[in-house]
Amino acid sequence: MKIKVAVIFGGKSVEHEISIISALQACEYINREKYEVIPLYMTKGGEFYAGEQIGNIERYQDIPGLLRESTRVLLLNEDGRVNLVRYPMKKFGNNVIGSIDVAFPIVHGTNVEDGTLQGYLQTLGLPYVGCDVLSSAVGMNKYVMKTVFKDNGIPVLDCACYNLADYQDVEKLQGRIEERFSYPVIVKPINLGSSVGISKASDRNSLEEALNLAFTFAQKVLVEPAISQLKEINCAVLGDELEAEASECEEPLNAEEILTYEDKYTKGGKSKGGSKGMVSLSRAIPANISRERREEIRRMAVKAFQCLGCSGVARIDFMIDKETDKVYLNEINTIPGSLSFYLWEPLGLKYTQLLDRMIQLALKRFRENEKLTFSFETNVLAGVKLGGSKGAKGSKL
Repeated sequence: MKIKVAVIFGGKSVEHEISIISALQACEYINREKYEVIPLYMTKGGEFYAGEQIGNIERYQDIPGLLRESTRVLLLNEDGRVNLVRYPMKKFGNNVIGSIDVAFPIVHGTNVEDGTLQGYLQTLGLPYVGCDVLSSAVGMNKYVMKTVFKDNGIPVLDCACYNLADYQDVEKLQGRIEERFSYPVIVKPINLGSSVGISKASDRNSLEEALNLAFTFAQKVLVEPAISQLKEINCAVLGDELEAEASECEEPLNAEEILTYEDKYTKGGKSKGGSKGMVSLSRAIPANISRERREEIRRMAVKAFQCLGCSGVARIDFMIDKETDKVYLNEINTIPGSLSFYLWEPLGLKYTQLLDRMIQLALKRFRENEKLTFSFETNVLAGVKLGGSKGAKGSKL
């Protein structure tokens, strides 16, 4: 019997549309002889939809029309099995339209990649692909992420985190930043990807503009020094805390300036097989680095992946300061665009095989968690009274 895999995508995120592309691309490569694929679209309002056309990328040019032809569903655990239940339910007939064995979230950004969706799936008791709640949350929060990496001896750039209270007096905030860092600096929302809200500031005026932009997207922002002569190297990791391996390294060739959302996703033409995450970005695979530097970065990538307790596939982005030749870990992407399949192909791992490995890792983690004790029978409630025998005062059922 085939394993039923619900590929979940969309959600309330500025990277909503990129999630659709990544997920529906992956659906084309999942082994249909082994798995039954159920595309499950999450609207920006958090509603789930299933149906024959949900997996058709062309229909997302008219999302309202697509939803009218699809079925809104709820995920319900019934007797240990997670079912897709029609909503609103019909008074007569069967409202269960299918069941799920494992969820495959291919989502990007806040509210979905940051542990929120993972927590929901875990509460349902549903195995899911990728990082767990904690590693997802830490990987999304750039400040916490850097703190963990620094504590584990992984080199990261110095940084400072500022919140809305700091932003109330922009001039004072600018002064604090100037006391700590020399220009130029990078200002970024603390929890977004795809270069959304990120900009470089070279003086006080551009710093104010950068802060205004970043605070448009997040309640906290990160400021760090900008590397003037930058070489960027990216490397993916596949596995879990116990065993993980690194992919080939890539070098984005036009990465000396910050790539915008439009640079990454809306420029250039379509390539065979779909977007590779940054459709217009020229890249060298393998990267133009020495064998020793390649192995250094690959080892560091695996260490970063495992110290966060990641699972599945993540892409870790590095920066090399060409003036000092120092390597810094920039950030981790716990669900990278296109799952970074193109970094595995040079090592002989095809996209279909990569997806299979990720699903099997999810099932492995679920089996291991099933062996743990999370609750036990107790008589601690016997005889407990709260304000009287009728329960809490004024409570109503």
